[in-house]
Amino acid sequence: MVDVETQSILVVGGGMTGLTAAIEAAEAGREVYLVERNPYLGGRVAQLHQYFPKLCPPYCGLEINFRRIKGNSKLHVLTMAQVESVSGQKGSWDARIKIEPRYVNEKCTACGKCAEACSMEIDNPFNYSMNKMKAAYLPHDMAFPFRYVLDPALAKSSEGQAVKDACPYGAIELDMQAKTLDIKVGAVVWATGWTPYDPKRLDTLGYGAYPNVITNVMMERLAAGNGPTNGKILRPSDAQAPKTVAFIQCAGSRDENHLPFCSSVCCMASMKQAAYVRAQYPEAKVYIFFIDIRAMDRLETFYADLKKDENVIFFKGKVAKIEQDGVTKNLVLRVEDTAAASLNRINVDMAVLATGMQPNPSIYHQPAFAQRDDYGFIAAQEVTPGFFSAGCSRSPLNVSESVQDGTAAALKAIQSVVRR
Repeated sequence: MVDVETQSILVVGGGMTGLTAAIEAAEAGREVYLVERNPYLGGRVAQLHQYFPKLCPPYCGLEINFRRIKGNSKLHVLTMAQVESVSGQKGSWDARIKIEPRYVNEKCTACGKCAEACSMEIDNPFNYSMNKMKAAYLPHDMAFPFRYVLDPALAKSSEGQAVKDACPYGAIELDMQAKTLDIKVGAVVWATGWTPYDPKRLDTLGYGAYPNVITNVMMERLAAGNGPTNGKILRPSDAQAPKTVAFIQCAGSRDENHLPFCSSVCCMASMKQAAYVRAQYPEAKVYIFFIDIRAMDRLETFYADLKKDENVIFFKGKVAKIEQDGVTKNLVLRVEDTAAASLNRINVDMAVLATGMQPNPSIYHQPAFAQRDDYGFIAAQEVTPGFFSAGCSRSPLNVSESVQDGTAAALKAIQSVVRR
């Protein structure tokens, strides 16, 4: 008889790497627990407008994965949850998981009556706080699980009861409490992903001080049809179409004072976003300021094609400082042209900082035995027998590489519990 506990697998992180690892392991017959900090699965990929190599919307791939989850009773999804501790050894890991209250139970049909009855608004984290949303909300259009969430402030307010009364299905529980779940598993896959580097630490580039300085992840949401501007790329200061846009590469990356490594995806992300701008605004001019361009394999063709566009200017030079015109809110970039050895002042309507990937193992709790390298990534794929790191927890990766790494981690975890 098979011992279910020692044959089961814990996957921490519900982004593309963790999703892939969990689904592959469950479809191979293993009992799988998938733990995700957010109230939905899909990670940062769910927030993209398009992704390489096909430049298709992320919902295409996510829908397929969510269907696979729904059809597999061996995969147990825990959202709004985080692993507080994990200890043990190969074949016998003990994990303690804390699950925060959603204040909405499984009876929810996502009818939206709670949101209609709610007047309280909060910053929208899915759109990187570029707009407001109701405090009773569906995280995004295709969230999994497809269930509403109540912000804790709403649940504890006098308005909470009115929102509860508006639900025709009895799905709202204002007294829902955080709970702790203890599980035993045979193997662990740690796929906690990454966080965009904090642009407020780049004090010379004006983020936070100047409204028309945004980040690359914010630009993705501006271009997305379900984003804060319904897919129109507009200047935050006045909601006008930008005539000139600057993309500033290595904003905090390859810098010993910030992120000393290359995140590998930023060059292609900026070129993709430059194409968004040019598609929406045929007369707009785009500058891409770079140290060097890293476009590998098939993606070099995309780079070569973009270079043919006369309105896209690749400028080899590092932006030292951004200033703002107090009247127009336009931006003045001070940049050195390294090819011509000259200093330049370039005026643009809007600037996009290509901030890099800060590995979540350097930010959030992780087991003490999961040693990090000098950059904050987990130093090894097999941390210890039966415990594996995957995806951007261990190295900067693009979406397809993350999926491949998730599959590899699933295979190693399965082998681990079979060969224990």
